[in-house]
Amino acid sequence: MADLPRLNNVIRALDGGQHAFTCFTPAEIDSALAMSTSKFDGCVYEMEHNFWEGRALRDCLQYMLNRGQIAKSASVVPPVAPMVRIPVNGVEKGQWHAKQALDLGCYGIVWPHISTVEEAYNAVAACRYPRLKNAALYEPTGIRGDGPTTAARYWGLTQQEYYTKADVWPLAKQGEIFVILQIEDTRGVENLDDMLKNVPGIGAILIGEGDLSQELGYPRQYEHKEVLAWMKRVVDTCKKHNVVVGHPHVEAGNCDRIISEGYRFLMCAPVRSFNHLTKAMETAGR
Repeated sequence: MADLPRLNNVIRALDGGQHAFTCFTPAEIDSALAMSTSKFDGCVYEMEHNFWEGRALRDCLQYMLNRGQIAKSASVVPPVAPMVRIPVNGVEKGQWHAKQALDLGCYGIVWPHISTVEEAYNAVAACRYPRLKNAALYEPTGIRGDGPTTAARYWGLTQQEYYTKADVWPLAKQGEIFVILQIEDTRGVENLDDMLKNVPGIGAILIGEGDLSQELGYPRQYEHKEVLAWMKRVVDTCKKHNVVVGHPHVEAGNCDRIISEGYRFLMCAPVRSFNHLTKAMETAGR
């Protein structure tokens, strides 16, 4: 089978040594239309604090496809890779949420509130198909059920081509599925080193500074020295293991600091003017 082109533009940016720019957005058609023509590499449909609605997510994925762009590029790949944050905390497993999102064609899953090695392992495993124990890259053992028809159609691939691409990056170099774990409490920060040491296939660690600051007693005080100190522990641990680390609140006023500290998965506010995105991209040399 011939080598297939890269489909996930978030992975394309990171694999090329660049910063990846994304945002949270509601699973609504108007948002999907706005995202489809934006400068973001990807977007994350927010379904943790919004309702989980599979049909709405399906519709958003379809509205991100642009006929003019497809005709000009000769590719059905959406320039802005659609991903989703599922609603359940890590301890709740959430395997079926990941399965349904991937079966619709999502290119990545954000797992909120990951605090232990077991939860991290489950998150990656839920995004992988099973394979025999003697197969290459066996761990983490895949538990995703087989139902690729819609996803393969959305990705513009045959089912067999889809199987070659439907694995987690960077564990599988050809993989197009991006697994993002949110570290949102002190327990997660303390266990992060063991997670990254024992669970291959984690694409990025995204700091949940809202919940972390809440636990520390400084709710939403993102510039408080105690909050920043715990966030630095996450960044330092990710650097130690060469894993991408993400920041969920990148703005024009803080992007210089955030990029200089080593964050590479950057989530900006999806405002119509895109001022935060433009400033951050300039700072990152994009």
